[in-house]
Amino acid sequence: MDFLGLISPLFILLACGGALVGIVFGAIPGMTATMAVAICLPLTYSLGLENGLALLLGLYVGGISGGLVPAILLGIPGTPSSITTTFDGYPMTQRGEGEKALRIGIFASFVGGLISLAALYFFAPALADFAIRFSYVEKFLIILFALTVMAALSSNMLLGIFSGFLGIFVSLIGVYDVTDGGNGHFRLIPPGTDYWLESGFSLLPVLIALFGLTAILEEAEKGMPKGMSLDQIKVGAHSRFSFSVFKGQALNLVRSSGIGTFVGILPGVGGSAASILSYTATKTTSKHPERFGKGEPAGIMASEAGNNGLTGGALVPLLSLGIPGDSTTALLIGAFALQGIQVGPLFIGNNGDTWNAMIVAMIVANLAMFIMMYFAIRWFAMVVAVPKHILYPVILMMCVIGAYTINYGIMFDVWTLLIFGIFGWLATKLRLEVAPFIIGFILGPSAEIYFVKSLESFGNLTIFFTKSWIAALLWVLIIGSVALSVAIARKSRQQASPADQSLA
Repeated sequence: MDFLGLISPLFILLACGGALVGIVFGAIPGMTATMAVAICLPLTYSLGLENGLALLLGLYVGGISGGLVPAILLGIPGTPSSITTTFDGYPMTQRGEGEKALRIGIFASFVGGLISLAALYFFAPALADFAIRFSYVEKFLIILFALTVMAALSSNMLLGIFSGFLGIFVSLIGVYDVTDGGNGHFRLIPPGTDYWLESGFSLLPVLIALFGLTAILEEAEKGMPKGMSLDQIKVGAHSRFSFSVFKGQALNLVRSSGIGTFVGILPGVGGSAASILSYTATKTTSKHPERFGKGEPAGIMASEAGNNGLTGGALVPLLSLGIPGDSTTALLIGAFALQGIQVGPLFIGNNGDTWNAMIVAMIVANLAMFIMMYFAIRWFAMVVAVPKHILYPVILMMCVIGAYTINYGIMFDVWTLLIFGIFGWLATKLRLEVAPFIIGFILGPSAEIYFVKSLESFGNLTIFFTKSWIAALLWVLIIGSVALSVAIARKSRQQASPADQSLA
């Protein structure tokens, strides 16, 4: 119980404040929990690890939950994970039941967050204990599997695979460190850039660029249209809410939360997939599927329980294997890196106080999210009308300051911010996948070390196939994920062909 000494009033305040700021970010269309974490990441250096994580986890929970506000009131998902919330939330708003729909979504989000947190608490230590026995071979194959899953579930598998390996390629720029089995020579460095790229691109400016600056550039391209006025936002204050609406929905909440948690454990799948799968499962098993899409409360419950179930699930592979579950947890690696701590199988055993503090921070953040949103939902609804032409310059300034100060004032980090911000914007034009790229960038150095050490230890490539039953199982999973992606793509093309012919 020594970790309770780390939980100070500041710790509680940061978790609650993070949830508040995260809700605001999630409630503004175009802004996400990932952007909130990216922008606030540099602040964690001065806060210390436990307090910094309390802030970031609060932002994570609040940002995911806040997306339901514009999804229900405007029919515009505040975050990608709130897409299916619009299906039934907005029709309820049009019927004058906006506040009722919001409260349904808030409670479902709270339940999903707590169930996923329970899964994190019981499952992550067991997985970490099992992963401790992994050799370099299994560790390399796990990274390969993570990249394959992310690529397979991308909109285009080949572009997803290319994006992941491009991220690995970029991560290897710089000196091949002798401590990693290298020869100390420069590699992959353009002529004349040795001075700046000796240590490669710094992780944190790259993260801030891809999840902060890129979003600003995309919004600027649209011209930042005038937002909704307060008069246009109809909350429906006179719609009565009662917890009796959840009668008979326990299975829906538990199932949707479980689906969200499972999806979160899969590297890089994302909250949109969690909410879509949860919504689909609820609609399929419902006695009245025809009500869905017309303002059915069960649809909101499924969507919000599913996308908040992601929060705890995505932390499972991060803390037990060192592999981020989604783009937001990838940013948490930056917080650990700032404090000189490496996540992986040994993290929970060697950092028990930090592990317990994270669990408490998640509990506090979920409670704060529920209390603030449930009792002040009309105030949060006003956030939707905040003008972006005022908000985005402030965010841009925070991105630049964060990139500059993260490594004690290195101007090249600001150039890194600009380079990768433009790269992220161009990547969307070229239909490249940013999530596989960033996971490849984060895991690339580790993948190289594990690959080289495996060859040094065993001498030939066949060891990756014959080392153990775990290696064989991982190859089955890798091949299975690729085969599944090919089957899904083929089915999508077959379904699209009749539609194209009918249009013709």
